[in-house]
Amino acid sequence: MSRAVVLGGGLAGVLAAAVLAGHADEVVLVEGDRYPSSPRPRRGLPQSHHSHVLVAGGARALDALLPGTVDALLANGAHLRGLPGDALIFSADGWFHRLRTDAHLISCTRGLLDQVVRRRALGGGDVEVREDTRALGLTGDEARITGVSVSRRGAPPETVRADLVVDATGRRSHAPRWLAGVGAGDIEEVSVATGLAYATRLYQAPGDLAAAIPAIMLHPGTVKGQPARGATLFPVEDGRWIVTLTGTRGGEPPTDEQGFTAFARSLRHPIVADLMAEATPLGAVRPYRDTVNRRRFFERARLPAGFAVVGDAAVAVNPIHSHGMSVAALGALRLREELARHGIGPSLFAGLQAALAAEAERSWRMAIEQDGQRVTARVTARIGEQATERATEQGAERAGRDDVPRREPNAFEREIRTRLAQAKLSSPRLAAAFFGVQTLISDDTATDRSEIARVLTGRPEPLLTGEEAIGQHPALAAWLRSRFAAATG
Repeated sequence: MSRAVVLGGGLAGVLAAAVLAGHADEVVLVEGDRYPSSPRPRRGLPQSHHSHVLVAGGARALDALLPGTVDALLANGAHLRGLPGDALIFSADGWFHRLRTDAHLISCTRGLLDQVVRRRALGGGDVEVREDTRALGLTGDEARITGVSVSRRGAPPETVRADLVVDATGRRSHAPRWLAGVGAGDIEEVSVATGLAYATRLYQAPGDLAAAIPAIMLHPGTVKGQPARGATLFPVEDGRWIVTLTGTRGGEPPTDEQGFTAFARSLRHPIVADLMAEATPLGAVRPYRDTVNRRRFFERARLPAGFAVVGDAAVAVNPIHSHGMSVAALGALRLREELARHGIGPSLFAGLQAALAAEAERSWRMAIEQDGQRVTARVTARIGEQATERATEQGAERAGRDDVPRREPNAFEREIRTRLAQAKLSSPRLAAAFFGVQTLISDDTATDRSEIARVLTGRPEPLLTGEEAIGQHPALAAWLRSRFAAATG
């Protein structure tokens, strides 16, 4: 009789347990809290009150694991928005044109997504779920893990034997300490600070606009001498919107109502503040500060056989990139492939952690590249236009980067970069490539050389104004016109 034990009952753990149920005789899922009976925030999930989206790559993986799950989410009130076709996006380079690509996102509350996935993954009874149960440590030695020590609330510790233990306990994982406890070596860890903080609030939307608006993203933009600030507004179930305001160090969004509103009004464009003004706040403003990118390189260690780490416990990127749930689904899909190839046994353990790490690689590299650029920009803004090359390098090094450029680009290089960055706003081919990478459905090595050549040799497309960008979305534009008419009498 083979048994697998999964530690952590969040999305990564539930999906791993569902996969393992097809390959182990017994699967035990250990969850430290109790699951809510309705789609509410889960106490054991620190970010449960904040924005969560499933990007296209993750949605495809989720449906491959649990067919029909995306349709079930949409039937329960989740929203699908194409990128950038169903989104109003103001990047640092300008407004995106409304273009059709294969990229998309699904927005809903984390409570709804977790409940739908749990019911479909665990409803068949193939997984034994132990709620209110805490993992205390591993049993075995540096060569082989034989089980895990757990403690149910109010009961003495017990040992659960296992042929495979999977750690899915998230950012708070104690796996390095557990491994040290059985004599295994140290785990290499890298952290890349972001300086980014955010705050979130739910709103009851106006009935005529609740589900009709696009996803709205005002990317953090830099203003000389000031911290970067931004915002997102996504429609979620039950006619609500979820609004998240973001700011870099020194420009963190406030958590009081007046400050939250004033922060939204101070952004590069007032559209999010205007929509907030017409909606009814639901509950308190919720802050979040743990946005560091952190990676534990379990795949580089000599792990004991019978142990693996998935999800944020291994690779946790800044939540602002919206990759956590999608990487968890992609990792579970890779776990299924490895189990189908090897079964639960020695040949599985030899390469499993490296295979799981490979699924998180794209997201990790994208996050540290983008957040490293944000760090460099923040350092430059803080020390003024006379910033030296060394000062910028030191700022990036303090954030954990060792791969930033060591010189400033010349004027020609800056012009090329600007042209390409602005071209993706209006070029269907460049936008498709950009959002394909962002939503984890294509490889960042793909390059459309002919389109790049056309952009660099042709006349640049004029940038959209805010009014023109909003005008691409008829329902939103009509609402703004009626609002202006009412205000002017």
